[in-house]
Amino acid sequence: MKKINLILVLLIFYNSFVNAQDTKTDYKKLAKTFIDNVKSDNKEAIGNLVVYPLEREYPIPDIKNKSEFVKRYNEIFDANLKNEIIKSDPAKNWSDMGWRGIMLNQGNIWLDFDGRLIAVNYQSKFESDLKKSLIAAQKKGLDPSIAFFQTPICILETSKFKIRIDDLGYNNYRYASWSINKEMNEKPDLVINGGNLIVEGTGGNHQYEFKKDNYTYECAIIVLGEKNSPPAKLTIYQGKKVILTQNAKIVSR
Repeated sequence: MKKINLILVLLIFYNSFVNAQDTKTDYKKLAKTFIDNVKSDNKEAIGNLVVYPLEREYPIPDIKNKSEFVKRYNEIFDANLKNEIIKSDPAKNWSDMGWRGIMLNQGNIWLDFDGRLIAVNYQSKFESDLKKSLIAAQKKGLDPSIAFFQTPICILETSKFKIRIDDLGYNNYRYASWSINKEMNEKPDLVINGGNLIVEGTGGNHQYEFKKDNYTYECAIIVLGEKNSPPAKLTIYQGKKVILTQNAKIVSR
């Protein structure tokens, strides 16, 4: 009986080893295909393998479809990123990261196990300059009392409120809100500094919490939720008691 169990263990180990080798071979092939497409500047082929929307760092607009990708390809894939990809070795520079996908070096490029491009975590000089100009434009459109921040985080709308969250620097988050019928170039009805970011697990759900007196304002961003879950939610607590909860749409993020 023990001998049979030992044989079963050895068979399971062998199959796992073979499957692991197959997985590694597969991901190397996928990486090589991607490398070859970048080397030949085959925007069409790469565009067909993008999981849309391809997120860019806010306030740079995400890329929604293939035509946008082809148009903005050179804005993202500059000489530095292309060189990193073209000179990469599928066996040495690309890694199988399990359910998260296939990663190039420290994560500038991510593919899934169908060879599709799921993330570009690199920012070219063009995009860096674009981000600065877009932030400057946002500041000009705000009331002077809040026209200062380091990084814009998101704008939310509920049935009653417009909410803007900004990072003032060093993860010091600011909450500003207006009644829904007001414009954001008007002075906010409420401003709270010193907010915190709370990340829930690895699914992407997170929330920003702001405290003022005995009140807590919680803005949750829902990435993974139930079928009918809203993209965001505002909850206001007085002490530990919920006094208001409203679904929110993400106007920009």
